[in-house]
Amino acid sequence: MLLLALPASVAAQSSGPAAPSVSPAPDTRPPVYGYEVVRTFPHDPTAFTQGLVFRDGELIESTGRAPSSVRRVRLEDGVVLQKRDLEPEYFGEGLTEIDGRVISLTWTNGVAFVWNAADLTQTARFTYAGEGWGLTHNGTRLILSDGSPALRFFDPATFAETGRVAVTLNGRPVRQLNELEWIDGEVWANVWQTNYIVRIDPASGRVVGVIDLKGLLPEGLAKDPADDVLNGIAWDEKNRRLFVTGKNWPSLFEIRLTGPG
Repeated sequence: MLLLALPASVAAQSSGPAAPSVSPAPDTRPPVYGYEVVRTFPHDPTAFTQGLVFRDGELIESTGRAPSSVRRVRLEDGVVLQKRDLEPEYFGEGLTEIDGRVISLTWTNGVAFVWNAADLTQTARFTYAGEGWGLTHNGTRLILSDGSPALRFFDPATFAETGRVAVTLNGRPVRQLNELEWIDGEVWANVWQTNYIVRIDPASGRVVGVIDLKGLLPEGLAKDPADDVLNGIAWDEKNRRLFVTGKNWPSLFEIRLTGPG
């Protein structure tokens, strides 16, 4: 009954015709995974984390609030090696790295920035419609979330939107998809203001798994529990390591999934 655990604003009934009041068959519910912590790393507690990727043994991270930034971070001790601040009018959101370029979104400005991944020199910018929340890619297309129950696809060369898919859990739309990561053919997404990461089939939009990270950050370490929430997924594909953190969290965690069950 995972659906009942998600806030109504996240997993909501469709606005179309009313569905029959019949519970979905048990085998349609996605498996729910737990976790175990493999290792804990320091993380800048003033970083309002919006996007996170692993590249060449380091993290590239985007942050929101004033000033928003894009930064290179040393994994072992959380030291910020390089940082580029956005102009004050921009609220930074998710980012991804593709072909040596880092692309970062803004929340309501409709502007994305392109940076050289090696030194974070800004090389270009482009515009898009709607809000920007999370960003990842599958090697051929950028994948963007905007707070709605949809994933949007963009050409990484022209930045033209090429399609979108509705995201559903047990047939109901899933809203507030936030930071994204592409892992083994799936889109993994933080669900804003929850302890959940959902695993999405990008072809159908169906949630095929849920990761429950409740209790990952010990109680009392979040300065504002309502705002300093889970957000940030990075995948080390070569070594198959999964890293997660949150907004203003003092720690970044390498975790291993357990379950489902």
